[in-house]
Amino acid sequence: MMTGNEIRARFLKFFADRGHRIVPSSSLVPHNDPTLLFTNAGMNQFKDCFLGEEKRDYVRATTSQKCVRAGGKHNDLENVGRTARHHTFFEMLGNFSFGDYFKQEAISFAWEFLTQDMKLDIDRLYVSVYTDDNEAADIWHNQEGIPRERIYRFEEDNFWSMGDTGPCGPCSEIFYDNGPEVGCGSPDCQVGCDCDRFMEIWNNVFMQFDRQSDGTLIPLPKPAVDTGMGLERLATVMQKAQSNYDTDLLRDIIAYIEKLSGKTYGGSEEDDVSMRVMADHSRATAYLIADGVLPSNEGRGYVLRRIMRRAMRHAKMLGFEDPVLFKTATFVLEFMAAAYPNEAARKDFVAKVVENEEERFIATLGNGLRILQEEITKLKTAGQTLIPGEIVFKLYDTYGFPVDLTADIVEKDGYKLDEKGFETCMEAQRAQAREHWKGSGEEAVSAIYKQLVEQGIKSTFSGYNTDQDQGEVLALLRRGELIDEAVCGESVDVITSITPCYGESGGQVGDQGQIIAPDATLTISDTKKPLDNLIVHVCEVVTGAIKPGDKVTISVDAQRRQRTILNHTATHLLQAAMQKILGSHIKQAGSLVTPERLRFDFTHFSPVTTEELIRIEEEVNRQIRVNAQVKAEEMTADQAQAAGAMALFGEKYGDVVRVISVGDYSMELCGGTHAKAAGDIGLFRILSEGGIAAGVRRIEAVTGEAALAQVQQQQQALERLAQLVKADPQKLELRIQKILEQQKQLEKELEQLQAQANAEKSGELIDQVQEVKGIRLLAAKIPAQDGKGLREFSDQLRDKLGSGVLVLASVSEDKVALLVAVTKDLTSRVKAGDLIKPLAAIVGGRGGGKPELAQAGGSDPEKIEALLQAAPNELEKLLR
Repeated sequence: MMTGNEIRARFLKFFADRGHRIVPSSSLVPHNDPTLLFTNAGMNQFKDCFLGEEKRDYVRATTSQKCVRAGGKHNDLENVGRTARHHTFFEMLGNFSFGDYFKQEAISFAWEFLTQDMKLDIDRLYVSVYTDDNEAADIWHNQEGIPRERIYRFEEDNFWSMGDTGPCGPCSEIFYDNGPEVGCGSPDCQVGCDCDRFMEIWNNVFMQFDRQSDGTLIPLPKPAVDTGMGLERLATVMQKAQSNYDTDLLRDIIAYIEKLSGKTYGGSEEDDVSMRVMADHSRATAYLIADGVLPSNEGRGYVLRRIMRRAMRHAKMLGFEDPVLFKTATFVLEFMAAAYPNEAARKDFVAKVVENEEERFIATLGNGLRILQEEITKLKTAGQTLIPGEIVFKLYDTYGFPVDLTADIVEKDGYKLDEKGFETCMEAQRAQAREHWKGSGEEAVSAIYKQLVEQGIKSTFSGYNTDQDQGEVLALLRRGELIDEAVCGESVDVITSITPCYGESGGQVGDQGQIIAPDATLTISDTKKPLDNLIVHVCEVVTGAIKPGDKVTISVDAQRRQRTILNHTATHLLQAAMQKILGSHIKQAGSLVTPERLRFDFTHFSPVTTEELIRIEEEVNRQIRVNAQVKAEEMTADQAQAAGAMALFGEKYGDVVRVISVGDYSMELCGGTHAKAAGDIGLFRILSEGGIAAGVRRIEAVTGEAALAQVQQQQQALERLAQLVKADPQKLELRIQKILEQQKQLEKELEQLQAQANAEKSGELIDQVQEVKGIRLLAAKIPAQDGKGLREFSDQLRDKLGSGVLVLASVSEDKVALLVAVTKDLTSRVKAGDLIKPLAAIVGGRGGGKPELAQAGGSDPEKIEALLQAAPNELEKLLR
């Protein structure tokens, strides 16, 4: 039997032998495409090549691409695990031509691979073409010998487009006949039937038209080919499996789940579904997190959380009470390490993220299921089947239940969700919060910059070695439009042939500086890098006028650059130090390097302790004192990886990369500017550490003169504090401890005096007791008390009252504190929480609590007397 790994390897080799470049799978997080949530097809990373906006040093490519399809409507996930073919994560095999070969070669390659390399039975293969694509039909018949009756013509599914406008073209699909035993049994069953008999295994897209805004199709000067074949589907055919889940790609994961659960796959359909869900979702979970996605409540992170929590719920259905998804996700990364070694190297980090999310969800799962079951019981009694939107929202908002998870749970009992009511609740919440993220979160590069690169305009960066250089003005832009001249007082974007100014990228801010032209002077307020070979100076013309073709001198603000350099090199030392002290799971999740400070976001799951921060700071300063040389080298990405250079999650790197080494202590892929030696940094100080997202924390720090200034400010603050408490700065801590001990003793004495006063006051108040329908009620205003004092006073009064109801009000700092207490023997007749609500409303507040005790706040102290007078009437209403 040919394994999934062997199929993948043979596919890539087949096309490599035919002149195709094997391109590694891109990240599941798409770059520079705001229209995509996840990478969902092999062609995603080549989109600009198909659009003609990017040229590479090859015109043929082949890939095995990681894909995830799980965004969109709530019920997208419900079929995963229940059918033979649905997945969230899958691998797409593909071969691509960018203006090289077209239909004839693409069809030949596909047919040769399937019939000769895979040795599939020709009699089981069928093809389809677009309804009027006679060219493709003739190639299949004349070139490959496919009988006309085995060539089907379809319209709806056989024409592909990238959007409403742009490249598009007809498709030609290849189908495999799984046999009548897996079909629908209909005598009319044929290619195109919805049953599983005729399974699409390969799709060839022939991009030969450019669709205009009016719908007109114009032939492309260089047609392209985009093909895709699901690895799981081909493995099903090659391994003669009943479903994708029976192939080794997923069956080995299911076997691991069998081992963990003690259950047997095939023992019951319900358990089988849960095992398939866990197997599929473990793959999606592992690779999304490995590519840098973290569970959250919006965007990509929310889709990941939906996938994870559905898997966790099915784990519970299999009998797992403790976290287990982190184990299956780790198994997936190890199992698929041969194909995806970089992701496997992050398995410890992935396991920590998943286990942390599991522990959080398990803590709320039981309460959420209980609330849902209570609601189902109510509906069953009332003969209804629609779960109210308010309940669905509460489960989502409070207990972390994705909507499709709730639907999944209640579906088997015949219940549905009030999705309209849920959306109403969501809209109310969105009105108070920022709008849900859409697309990938990355901005598309402005079309004008792509056009300029296409015209051959590019910038060379010389700033690694100099702060000043001469170049020619290649283009001037204002608000995205090319202009012929910019004069004094105008803002303008300037592109020069050479520049020492660093364009913002990799977390490092852009340089500032000056441009001197023959007839003009410009200040550079920022420098951008919209594309790899294009650097844009954001300028204001201070004197004269500038135009394309001018020979100019570009100068960097050297002092500002130097401060930025120190912070950037310190960031590299910081990451290395954190990995040494906190563990290898520490990975950069984002950074910002400015002249003023550095900000480093990293993956970690608990606050960094004060002791750990001290050790990290000491370690960085130790490396600064070692004063190792900082070396920059260019090498291939493979060489950098072999040397152990660190790279960012999902970052897109070219074939040749720049590697920054600080002695033998730190090695990272980085295009930024750096110090010549670690000692140039001088001093490193951490300013703060805190969490910014689930599993992501942030450190802010300063270096050099800014670090020294921070030390001096702290010293001055300590001296001022010492003067305030009349102590020697060296003995300040002891002095403050003594003051706090004195304060604690005074507070204890004050509590004792307050308790004594309360006891006396409670004796006086008992005389104010009145009866309401046979129940003793004491409603009174008492001197200012905090919440704790109010509760202690009510305990004393309740003891003296014996049986009855207390309503106590107090004013402190113009705020009303209200307490209602009911003795245990009366809670069956009146509950404290029911009585406090109308009373709190009188003083402009609200509150609640348990049957015996409830508290509330209010904003209108002048209404206290009205509240006390209303207490008997409100109590009487509850006793009716």
